[in-house]
Amino acid sequence: MGVSSLGVGSSILTQDVLDQLRKADEAKFITPITLELASENDKKDSLDVVDASMKNFIDSIDALKVQTLYDERKTTVTGTSVTVTAAANSDIQDFSLNVTQLATKQIEQSGSFTAKTDTIANGAGVMKLNIDGTDFTIAYDAATTLDGLKNLINDTAGDKVDATIVQVSGTDFRLFVSSAKTGSTQNITITDNADGLGANLKDARLTTGLSAIQTGVDANLTFNGQAITRSSNNITDLISGLDITLKETGSSTVSVAQDREDILTKIDSFVEKYNSAITELNKQTKSSTDSKERGIFSGESTIKSMKRAIQDMLSTVGGGVGYLSDYGFSVDKDGKMSVDKTVLGEKMDGDLQNFEAFFSGGTYTKADLTTVTLTGSFNEMATIVKEYTDYNGVLDQFADSTKENITTLEERKTKATERLDARYEILKKQYAAYDAIIAKINNASSMFTSLVNAQTNSN
Repeated sequence: MGVSSLGVGSSILTQDVLDQLRKADEAKFITPITLELASENDKKDSLDVVDASMKNFIDSIDALKVQTLYDERKTTVTGTSVTVTAAANSDIQDFSLNVTQLATKQIEQSGSFTAKTDTIANGAGVMKLNIDGTDFTIAYDAATTLDGLKNLINDTAGDKVDATIVQVSGTDFRLFVSSAKTGSTQNITITDNADGLGANLKDARLTTGLSAIQTGVDANLTFNGQAITRSSNNITDLISGLDITLKETGSSTVSVAQDREDILTKIDSFVEKYNSAITELNKQTKSSTDSKERGIFSGESTIKSMKRAIQDMLSTVGGGVGYLSDYGFSVDKDGKMSVDKTVLGEKMDGDLQNFEAFFSGGTYTKADLTTVTLTGSFNEMATIVKEYTDYNGVLDQFADSTKENITTLEERKTKATERLDARYEILKKQYAAYDAIIAKINNASSMFTSLVNAQTNSN
């Protein structure tokens, strides 16, 4: 009888026997690698979560260590006569402004023309436009129209004046010339026959015929009772860092204060990101006899050391002049941080310069009036945390080590599997050969038995 499958000939060396042997070898050589590989992959995934929370944490620290954050100012204006904006680091103060007169432009209008296409001259000539002591020479000819003159003025003196044509009525067109700036020095005059080059205007409608419909005057106001005069309604040279725009006559009070809204928002973000990072680290480093509760990094000194460094810095940063707890920061028994905004506000109100120095660095004045230069609490924190979060820092190196372990384990598993595949391919062939021999023996035995039985029966 031919052997169609392993074990058919002997019923001993079957595929089941090989499968059981293979299973035992896999449990010995493959399963430990598989379990170790699963553990390393779990570490990699958990490390990604830890790394993300730490990156968010360092971002919140970086936002608070920038000195310009504490230099921002906001203005509050009571009244409608002015608007005020304050540049960073402007002096904090309160003052009053009483506007008694707004600065105005000088506006002149010409005599009446029947149409804007009326020509202005009998021949070529030159006129001179003077404003604020500056002369502009404008050449014209017999074809120059009122509208053409408007364009010549804008092209030549556009930085100083604005010229336009206004149709007052159906046959009443006038040239309006307005100073670009305000103030009492913006007088506008037009004269013909400039430099003796010929007086060829048809009449005096554009020269002595000009009439002022608005006179340029300076702005008048008082600052805390002191009289002030300026040529413009936009004043940037009264108080350093303040941009004041006069809107109407009347009194207003102005308060310049530190812009705390952005500071408090960033402090809230810092507290939130700290709590998120600590919660994740507590979870990943938790010790327990129950494998389901035990954190994957419960035995990893690198991650546990980072957690301790973060927790410890809250009681160490401050440059020796105080601690975060002095500014309203506290941590409860579960490791969660919170901040008392009342205490924080009192610190800001008490000494803003010391507050800025403690948080972001600078000169700090002690109670005995001696000074010390501080790095700033959040700069100190950044230095500590960035040892872990920076490129090629501790977390990067730990991640690289984990990836290398995974690669090594995958290679070991592949090689171990290949060795077992080769081994059992040989065993399968050996079993097939042994099975064929046993089958032949069985067949010979069956034939001999049949001959004996036949002989016995014949006797």
